Parts: sequence; structure tokens; C-alpha cells
Amino acid sequence: MTDTQETEGVQDTEAKSAFLARLRAFEGRHAESGRVALDPVNAPMIRHWAEAMGDTNPVYTDAAFAETTHFGGIVAPATMLQVWTMRGLQTGAGPPDSPVTKLYDLIVEAGFGSVVATNCEQEYTRPLRLGEVVEYDQLIESVSEEKTTGLGVGHFVTTLTNLYVRPEAPGEGRELIGTHRFRILRFRPHPRPPREPARKPRPRRVVNRDNQPFWDGVDADQLLIQRCTRCGTLRLPFGPGCNACASLEWDTVEAAGGGTVYSHVTMHYPKFPAFDMPYCVALVELDEGVRTLCNIVGVPHDAVHIGMRVALEFVRHDAELKVPAFRPTEPSREA
Repeated sequence: MTDTQETEGVQDTEAKSAFLARLRAFEGRHAESGRVALDPVNAPMIRHWAEAMGDTNPVYTDAAFAETTHFGGIVAPATMLQVWTMRGLQTGAGPPDSPVTKLYDLIVEAGFGSVVATNCEQEYTRPLRLGEVVEYDQLIESVSEEKTTGLGVGHFVTTLTNLYVRPEAPGEGRELIGTHRFRILRFRPHPRPPREPARKPRPRRVVNRDNQPFWDGVDADQLLIQRCTRCGTLRLPFGPGCNACASLEWDTVEAAGGGTVYSHVTMHYPKFPAFDMPYCVALVELDEGVRTLCNIVGVPHDAVHIGMRVALEFVRHDAELKVPAFRPTEPSREA
């Protein structure tokens, strides 16, 4: 290590220490105190929660049953505690001069602009009853030193929220009903070197006992058609038996290579990285009378039309994949 590098290292360490001291000056400060929930504990919200979570405990929704329990009436699920205090992104934002806002502004200005929640711990002392109003205090509990994680470099910020039942009369003490410890990571993502996206290979052909002869023909630049040796019916794709007479005996004939577009469709979505979108898939009727699905090559997708004459060719996509396709044999016309 050179003297310059050593000096820069010392300066960087000192700068990090000074920055951490500024962050930790917020530890122990209240971000919010005595903030009151917008709504009292109520049956409709409890019912919605129970339905969404699939919780069928009748103490949450059946007043008659709940009265027979030691609760004496409907209560809210304990895990619903945070529901009463959560607000929207706009209405839930703290004032600009709040300690937590100042802390996060300081962190973001230092380049730690990304955020991810890491863990949450809750404790419950008792469930809430209908009509009770929740209020809470939020404390900035701790700020970690700079950490290097899989996502990037940053600081863990832990806040502790104490939740209470709001007193019915002034001067009465608040009853603690639960705590919520929430930890986030404010971080600077690791730089990622640019890279060219690798083109994915096309799907591999599926070869089985029935269609093996077809693909053997493709490898030999032949488009083979099955022919029933009992009734002479041609079939494509290959199958185990004749659709006309059910005979299992067959041989093959080689297609001459001419055909006509019987139907076609242009594929726009979903996008597959292995294909150049959009592309045309056609049902081609061979001159022998059978039909086969294939791509039309050599013309734009919107130039393909029903009745277009096409000729067979074989397209090799990579060392392992060769498939039959068809190319128009007539000048393209306006669709």
C-alpha cells in the first residue's frame, strides 16, 4: 500500500466515524409521541381482517359467542395491532422537522437512497376490545455502523413503537397493549457491471417413440408424412395409429415441399427472449393434403396471407436444433 492510499484510507475511516456519530445522535429520540389512530377498534375492520386471513375464530366476529368467553365480547386479533395505526403514504408521512424525517434525509443525502425492510418483532399484552382507541409513541432505537450486505453498503435503522389504549378521561394512565420493533436497511446498491443479455436458446424439440422417425427425417433434410399401409390415409403429425381405420401399421412418404398457407397468426405476446418478436406462425396445407404448423420465413409477418404459396426449407437455429419452415414462392402483396 502506498502512502497516498494509506492516507486516503485513514481519511475515509474518519469520515465514516464522523457520519456515524451524526446518525447516532438521533438514537433515543422520539419520532412521534401520542399519535392517535384514525378510527376506534370496530367490528367491520375486524371482520375484513378475519376474512382476508381466513381466521374463523368466532370470538372476532360472533358477539353472542364472544360474550360467553372471558373477554366478555368481541376482540380484535392480536396480530391486527398495527392495522389501527397504519396510514397512507401521503397522510402517514411525518412532518419535515420530525427526528425520523431528518435522520432519513441525512442518510439519503449521503447516498444511501435505497431501502428494504429486514425484520419485524411484535409483542402483545392483550387483545383490543370494540370502541377502544389506540395511540402510540415511536422511538428511534438504534442506527448501526456501516454494514456491507448482499444488496449493498448501508446502515440498519431500528424503530420501536409502543402502542397504548387511549385513556377515556384526562389524567388517567395509558395501558400498554403491545410493541412493534421495525428494522430497515438504508443502503447504496452494489454497482453492477453492464453486460449484454445472453440470447436464450429456442425450446428443444420433444422426441418420443412415435415421432422419432419424423425428426430423423428432419435431420436428413426430409419432411416425412406417415401413411397407413392398410387404407393409405396420410397423417401429420406422427401418431401411433391411423385415425381412419385404427391400423397400427404404417410407412412414410417424403413431402414434395410445396404448400399453401391455410391459416396464420402473428405472435406479439408473451415475449420470449429466444424469438424475434413479432413472428408469424402458420398452418400450411401441403400439396399432399395434410397440414403442419411452422414458421413463415423470408417475409415480414404482416405480409403473410391465406392462400400464399410456400416452399419447404430447413432452418438451423443452433448446433442441436434444426426445424422445417416455409418460405413464400410468390411476390408479397399488400395485406
